[in-house]
Amino acid sequence: MKIRFTRMLFTVGTVAVLASACGDPPSAPEEELRAWVTAGVEAAENEERRALVNMISPSYADNRGYDRDRIDEMLRVYFFRQDRISLLPRIEEITVYDNTAAKVVMTVGMAGTNDGVLGFSADAYRFAFELEKDVDDWQLISARWGELGDELR
Repeated sequence: MKIRFTRMLFTVGTVAVLASACGDPPSAPEEELRAWVTAGVEAAENEERRALVNMISPSYADNRGYDRDRIDEMLRVYFFRQDRISLLPRIEEITVYDNTAAKVVMTVGMAGTNDGVLGFSADAYRFAFELEKDVDDWQLISARWGELGDELR
């Protein structure tokens, strides 16, 4: 149960950040990253899995041993199990390094409706995402996460 929930958590958290900004690019990297988060939330709520996976670097790796293909599989399963997804992100910190790398720390409240006993699931987690700018687009290269109050791993 804990492993399944952790996978769901990572999937939704990743979804909250993984999408490209639409329209004209903002002028500053921080604005680009904020627009990226907003677009990621919209993509997650619309279950646009392919768009989200395309925002993950092919070289993605994290401390849990996940890679891009594993995240793709988790997104597929999560979107299949949830009827509706709602995310409430709160960006705590954006740190940009030389306009080509960034760290985004955020809290995400997550809720989904499903066919489970209660008909919904909800929780909140904290994430630290590491991104690199690849030509014009930001790409997720690594992530750490944990329940609120717990250590990020």
